[in-house]
Amino acid sequence: MSKDSNQKTYLDVRNITKDFGRFTALRKISFNAGAGEFISILGPSGCGKTTILRIIAGLETQTSGEVVIENREVSNLPVSKRNIGIVFQSYALFPNLTAEQNIAYGLKNQRKNRNVIKERVNELIELVGLAGMSHKYPAQLSGGQQQRVALARAMALSPDLLLLDEPLSALDARVRVKLRTEVRELQKRLGVTTIMVTHDQEEALTMADRILVMNNGELIQNGTPNEIYDKPATPFVADFIGSMNFLTSAEKKDKGVYSVGNHLFQVSDEKSVRNTKLGEKVLMAIRPEDIFVSTNGEQATNEVVSRIRSMEYRGSVFRLVLDLIESGSGDEILEADVSTEKVRRLDLKPDMKISLKLPTERIRVYSPKGSNIYD
Repeated sequence: MSKDSNQKTYLDVRNITKDFGRFTALRKISFNAGAGEFISILGPSGCGKTTILRIIAGLETQTSGEVVIENREVSNLPVSKRNIGIVFQSYALFPNLTAEQNIAYGLKNQRKNRNVIKERVNELIELVGLAGMSHKYPAQLSGGQQQRVALARAMALSPDLLLLDEPLSALDARVRVKLRTEVRELQKRLGVTTIMVTHDQEEALTMADRILVMNNGELIQNGTPNEIYDKPATPFVADFIGSMNFLTSAEKKDKGVYSVGNHLFQVSDEKSVRNTKLGEKVLMAIRPEDIFVSTNGEQATNEVVSRIRSMEYRGSVFRLVLDLIESGSGDEILEADVSTEKVRRLDLKPDMKISLKLPTERIRVYSPKGSNIYD
């Protein structure tokens, strides 16, 4: 577990399995969250991430396993007994109530004193940046403002745990970037343990202390954003988060040495293929931004000659599609991200021959057995 060993465990999810008839949506999912930690559950549609969130909330009952919040098992308790704040993708605001009435709704249901309610609502409106908007109805608010109301309402009862289900997916890109910073700063200020479900890798990487990557109802990898991005445990994780080149014709030649056609590459980290025998095929991977491009071949370690097949302008960078020439490796190609400044300085053009260097420490190697990238 990548959680700081000194951090108190606040949420403990133990071996959660969920069956819907003959379909198993979750298979023995286990993880924990420290007090004040922000965890993102990331994965493609249908992987089970929303189901695990609903089980933590008490909106769904697990087939087996336990949910423990602050050393109290809540597995069979209803939502009302778990002291959890939930923000849904659709916001779920009451259209006939103003912003302040929406925020005060839960407090009124608990029959709090009127002055206490007013003070708490005003505090939250200020906290989420909605000053001057308290008397407006949801239809009079922008998507970002509605999301702030939903967050304030979820925080009104000072929940033990905040659950966010795709909270920013309905917003346009510009608002989404701004609001994710605000949500993260608010979460840090309040110190509330938070679990956020998302399929947006950038959202998870920028907001979370720790990321759980799920696929097909299973937890594939649990780690910090840096660990998940720099050391993906499987080809699926490598491909799902960021861009990744996969060289499928690679094979093991020696300890730390792999071939792709006529080219030999040295690799620093072989943990994931420690049992691979000499001559066995492997899946070699490297991210586009980790490939170093130059016009001067130096015959250095992991240096190869390539031809630029095509170039795609992306503003600050160009994505180059490159053939590995003279490699005898068939149709193997690589993609490299090169800064626009460097492309201009080297005057790179399609069909031009260039040198590529693949740093030994940036290459990942995987066993091809059961490593279908999309499974």
